[in-house]
This record gives sequence, C-alpha cells and structure tokens, in this order.
Amino acid sequence: MFSIPGKQAVSISSAAAVQIRKLMERDGSEGLRIGVKKGGCAGMEYTMEYVDAVDPNDEVVEQDGARVMIAPMAQMFLFGTQIDYETSLLESGFKFKNPNVVDACGCGESIKFKDLDELKAEQGN
Repeated sequence: MFSIPGKQAVSISSAAAVQIRKLMERDGSEGLRIGVKKGGCAGMEYTMEYVDAVDPNDEVVEQDGARVMIAPMAQMFLFGTQIDYETSLLESGFKFKNPNVVDACGCGESIKFKDLDELKAEQGN
C-alpha cells in the first residue's frame, strides 16, 4: 500500500462530499470506488463505480457522510489528489486535482502520470 501514516490518500471537497452522499443514498451503496485504467489519448483514465462492500485492500476515505474507496492499484497514482465537484452552465461532474498528473488530453478525459519510479521516490516507497 502506498500511504503516509496519518495522511489520507485523497481529500474530498465539500461539494464533492455532498454529491457523493446523494449518490450513495440514491443507489443504496456503501460508497464510490475510485480507480485508474489504461485508455484515452493520454494513456490513463479515472474510473468511478458504486460498491456494495468495502474491499479489505481498499484505502477508505470518509468525510461528511461521503465514502470513497481507492482501489489498490490506483493508490499510488491518486495520492495527494483532491476530488471536487463542479457545476457550470454546460456540464457538471467530478474533477480530480491530482499532483501526479503530468499531461492531460484536450478533452480532459484522460491523463498521463509521472514515471512510476518518480512516484515511488516522492512517496518514500
């Protein structure tokens, strides 16, 4: 696991906590699992899914009644990320403010992370 004692893997803004809580109540789920997968023009994409049970390997972040689980393979890539929820005239959605991203595609749907060795060195692993 890639974590620093006493520090959560991700933070959740107040707006994101409200939206996650609404989704949990509507779906009857235990929370949302956040992950990453290969894809998109920059190489990686974020994933979000409802979960009915917490996996013992997940990093669990709770705030104001909202619960987010970080998939084990994504923990290193998401460490230090703030999850926000933004609403504009044209769109509403979750935004990831991730210090580990070095590039993103023009549409904002995919990202490229720092080199794996660089991430490990920064996190002290």
